Amino acid sequence: MADGTPPPDPSGPDAVGPASAVRPFLVTAGRVAAGDDGRSMPVETQVVATAEGLDALDLLAFERHDIVAVCRLPQSLAEIAARLRLHLNVVRVLAEDLRDAGQLTVHVPDSDLVHDASVLRRVIEGLRAVPDSRGVPSDTD
Repeated sequence: MADGTPPPDPSGPDAVGPASAVRPFLVTAGRVAAGDDGRSMPVETQVVATAEGLDALDLLAFERHDIVAVCRLPQSLAEIAARLRLHLNVVRVLAEDLRDAGQLTVHVPDSDLVHDASVLRRVIEGLRAVPDSRGVPSDTD
């Protein structure tokens, strides 16, 4: 990472250790996360490194390097922020910069699907079907 340690493996456990002491506005040069249309990328936006981004990995500095490195596999903005212990809006701004440079591919979810109540109901039903530590589905208690 920015301190010389390798970024966490995207398929491995969550990052551990202290969060960055650098203020978020210093990392983004005071910019806030807003796209061309004035809206920020949703937290569930999927991001993956491009071949160009992986080739340029050694040329990238600090947080940009860490974001591209952790995005070898698709990650949501929220996952990236949690794994790298960065502020979510910092990740949004840097992801937009990396996308503009061709180093990340960004997949924004369909907003109509995100606001569809049937999707939320299916997620709740799926979570209820997951067995607890005793092996009993949680909707049978």
